[in-house]
Amino acid sequence: MVKSKISHRPIISYRPIQPSDLEILEQIHEDVFPIRYESEFFQNVVNGRDIVSWAAVDRNRPDGHGDELIGFVTARIVLAKESEIGDLLRYDSSKADQTLVYILTLGVVESYRNLGIASALIREVIKYATNIPACRAVYLHVICYNNPAIHLYRKMSFKCIRKLPGFYLINGQHHDSYLFVYYVNGGRSPCSPIELIAVIVSYLSSGFKSMAAKLRKSENKMLKWPRYKETRCLISTQNKRSLATESAGCECV
Repeated sequence: MVKSKISHRPIISYRPIQPSDLEILEQIHEDVFPIRYESEFFQNVVNGRDIVSWAAVDRNRPDGHGDELIGFVTARIVLAKESEIGDLLRYDSSKADQTLVYILTLGVVESYRNLGIASALIREVIKYATNIPACRAVYLHVICYNNPAIHLYRKMSFKCIRKLPGFYLINGQHHDSYLFVYYVNGGRSPCSPIELIAVIVSYLSSGFKSMAAKLRKSENKMLKWPRYKETRCLISTQNKRSLATESAGCECV
């Protein structure tokens, strides 16, 4: 493992995770995450079984471990119609090949944090997803108290679209999760902010038109009443006031 501090200038490069990374990959997951993963997960990662992955390594490490993992990201391609964000994504449901990329795990060893490695790994995933024409978004979960990760995703233009109460069960205790999405290749939410504004404007416009129509109708009524009063010259002043009051009430439609 990497020591707690580095005294050299790192040269970070990125490559796919490979079978020789198995032991260090398991160790970093154990150090970084409160959740324990099955050995099958790691075997699938290092052998590329339905999982894509990227490793960060420091080519300038003086201890001869220049190809050893110091960071990683793992992800899986899922069908949009079968995903948990299908209702939060606008896509052509008639096309069965519409996909998403789900980030499974992302981690960097402590001594190499705050060097932009996590951001670079996420960019690798976004680039990968963008190069898949049928892919519409990259998404992930983050535990509610992981503020550095939440800040990172927001900084990288991920959108927090849902809170999932009790999503994680860690040591017998439930923790909430936030669901973050980064749209690619024209993917977007069912109702974007621009569309929402358009709906509101349309609603207000129709309301104003309806109100204007009622006002015109009321004006027409008011024009008819004086003629009626002139023809009924025998109506007393008191009755005229009552009639005016009644007509005013009728105009409020």
